[in-house]
Amino acid sequence: MKKWTSAFELGESLTQEQKVFFEKNGIIVFRNFIPRHTVESIINEYQGIEKKLLEENVEKVNGIPLKFGKDENGNKIVQRFCFLNQFSPMLDNLLNDKRLSVLTQLLAPYEGRVAHDEKDGLVLNHYVNMPNSAFTQMGWHTDSPRDLFLGHKIMPMLNVGIHLDNCAFDNGGLRVIPGTHHQNMFKLLFGKKYFIDNNDDAREVGFDMFAGDLSVHDGRLWHRVKKSPVFGEASRRRVMYVPIITGKYIPKTKNSKTPLYHRFTSSIVR
Repeated sequence: MKKWTSAFELGESLTQEQKVFFEKNGIIVFRNFIPRHTVESIINEYQGIEKKLLEENVEKVNGIPLKFGKDENGNKIVQRFCFLNQFSPMLDNLLNDKRLSVLTQLLAPYEGRVAHDEKDGLVLNHYVNMPNSAFTQMGWHTDSPRDLFLGHKIMPMLNVGIHLDNCAFDNGGLRVIPGTHHQNMFKLLFGKKYFIDNNDDAREVGFDMFAGDLSVHDGRLWHRVKKSPVFGEASRRRVMYVPIITGKYIPKTKNSKTPLYHRFTSSIVR
């Protein structure tokens, strides 16, 4: 396992170097996508939404379960939001940032779009390592088989992470196996034990991520979230994920059913 230091700046268009880098590796990091004061505004906004959802005992949004845990003070928190943008005009407007639309070029020749009301919408993962916390890591997986569970053909997609906390390489966090987005279908489906396998891989790389950074990975890429070696505030990692997808428009509503894969992963994600 090694640390990657390659990072770029995201402008009004992608450079040829950035496109080539992503095509080869299936992952790219852009520094300083949003400034610190915007990060703080986002944190305040989602905490207000969290308070409301907890008070109203909301367990699902558009058929997608929320994941709950405890913070370092023993208070109940939402550790995985979905469709967070639907609770906040500010966050929904963030998805309209023109620089996110630029990323659709990485899906060429397919036409991509930011998924405001598809997949799980804007997701926020909140990892905090405590003895009683249920969401401290996520095992190896790719994002593509979700399409199969829904009875659809696997289509190209991007998962775009907006990082809200500093997370040094040594503190766990995002890990990927570069180039695996080019794997065949058998390896995509059976290359690792989905969500169960948390073992280190000699090919994997990690990153020093900073609040305001942007990470982009191909949905076919093997990736995981490594558990922090420390407890409490020092282990906190909050990342919002924006799906950029292709294919038929399939929105979700309050009447949408819970996909089977969420019932499966709820019993094995720790």
